[in-house]
Amino acid sequence: MALSVTVPAKINLWLEVLRKRPDGYHDISSLMLPVAIYDQIELESADAELRVECDHPQVPTDETNLAWRAAQVYLAKSGQRGGLRIRLRKNIPVGAGLGGGSADAAAVLLAMNRMCGQRFSLEQLCAMASQLGADVPFFIQQVPALATGIGEHLESITGVPEYPLVLVKPPLSVSTGGVYQRLKLTRGGSRIRIAAFLACPWRPQDFMENDLESVTVNDYPLLSQIKQWMIAQGALGALMSGSGPTVFGIFAGMGDAERVGERAKREWDGCWVMTTRTLQSPPAKSR
Repeated sequence: MALSVTVPAKINLWLEVLRKRPDGYHDISSLMLPVAIYDQIELESADAELRVECDHPQVPTDETNLAWRAAQVYLAKSGQRGGLRIRLRKNIPVGAGLGGGSADAAAVLLAMNRMCGQRFSLEQLCAMASQLGADVPFFIQQVPALATGIGEHLESITGVPEYPLVLVKPPLSVSTGGVYQRLKLTRGGSRIRIAAFLACPWRPQDFMENDLESVTVNDYPLLSQIKQWMIAQGALGALMSGSGPTVFGIFAGMGDAERVGERAKREWDGCWVMTTRTLQSPPAKSR
């Protein structure tokens, strides 16, 4: 039996890092939005072994791959035996702050659950996902959500527009763990309120904050230049997503985003540039 699913990327409209926990992780408050850039994951039953293939040379295909680990978690939970072949077709850039690895892991859990006749509920899949990484449960739900705790507590949020976006990723690699280790914690508590945001969602610049930016931009000042350029081009707001290095700009209309996206390809030669939008619901083929 073979099955194909798609899974979107994400951005963090805001990312507040509140405190470091005794277990070494950090409590956060972040509004996470799915984005219409998709990886495709194909699963096929095999005779014995678990195997991962990927069309991107920088993605590992052994047990260090989150998709591999997701399959192991599902097999252990279900008691299922037999092999599995996983093919990853990457459109979400690797190491971009857009959640590509976490998205692929969630897609494997969703696809395996479909292959097993929806054996587990979404809540049970989210519990499995939380074993793999803080962002993985978000990609089980694939809707706008306020993430708290280390990211595993998700509150689905309605009323978020489908924002037109331009994304620019320089050819850089950022270590999320390294960024968190060097972050100077100053918040103490969340200052951004979801109710205030939902009262005026087309003023996103009032809420676009990322505490990790200070660390990553210090290493790569180019990111600050891209943000400033986005604003000069008419973006309603611009921000680094996650630990970076992707910078996204929000625009008032898709026509504006498309024009700026074309300019960005000329202005930021060597960078990955994409014009897209955020999503309010999961893609049809992801369930």
